[in-house]
Amino acid sequence: MDFNLDENLWNQLTELLSSFGISFFIALCILIIGRQAIKIIIKIISSALERSNTEDTVRIFVTNLLNTLLMIVVFIAAINQLGIQTTSIIAVLGAAGLAIGLALQGSLSNFAAGILIVIYRPYKVGDYIQADNHLGTVDDIQIFSTVLRTPDNKIVVVPNGSIMNGSIVNFSHQKERRIDIVIGCSYDDDIDKVKEVLADVLSKDERILKEPKPRIALSELADSSVNFIVRPWVKNAEYLDVLYSLLEEIKKRFDQEGISIPYPQSDVHIHNHSE
Repeated sequence: MDFNLDENLWNQLTELLSSFGISFFIALCILIIGRQAIKIIIKIISSALERSNTEDTVRIFVTNLLNTLLMIVVFIAAINQLGIQTTSIIAVLGAAGLAIGLALQGSLSNFAAGILIVIYRPYKVGDYIQADNHLGTVDDIQIFSTVLRTPDNKIVVVPNGSIMNGSIVNFSHQKERRIDIVIGCSYDDDIDKVKEVLADVLSKDERILKEPKPRIALSELADSSVNFIVRPWVKNAEYLDVLYSLLEEIKKRFDQEGISIPYPQSDVHIHNHSE
């Protein structure tokens, strides 16, 4: 009798293990095949976005998000194959997600800001921007943060929430950019000659655009100098090179023409009151 009972238990256990083994094997196949299928789908979508000239920022963000969502679907399908009730798991995950969401409000804000950055595209990878009091070239736009590379090759990771809550200055968005220079001369100098020299310096630099035309004008009668604004237009990529070159050339020409660039000074008058 005991022998028959043990044999029945063994048979039930064998059937259970056999059934679970088959389910486990199928779940494992779902994970492996699902993962490979996701790679193929992501590759096809990425190629389609690339052929449609979609920006790298949008393409990377969309493929990463889609990859995460599809992996969640495959994982739930595999768990369901094992006989585990996915509805209860989804409910638990939902409650846990709500608790985590309340605890990580800042991260969720950065995530939402990352989506807005991808949608509205105030900047893209490779742009030189000023955001959250940081200047640098955009190296990467991630879900929660934007990576900037400063001119001295430092890496700055700025939360997307901070960027979207403040102002963004994109120096690379337009093809042309205006150089703003203020040049001062002495009150003893001929202002017509100063304007001629400045115009000659601009005309000899081929990198300066003909349209819009450069502007040279007297802007201020300051305490120690007569100030002129010099505003030529250049290609964005040549902005700094032209700026530094103009400053050097203007100083050389002023020295050749005998035009002085005054420094801040004050006149002291001494009155001798004799008794």
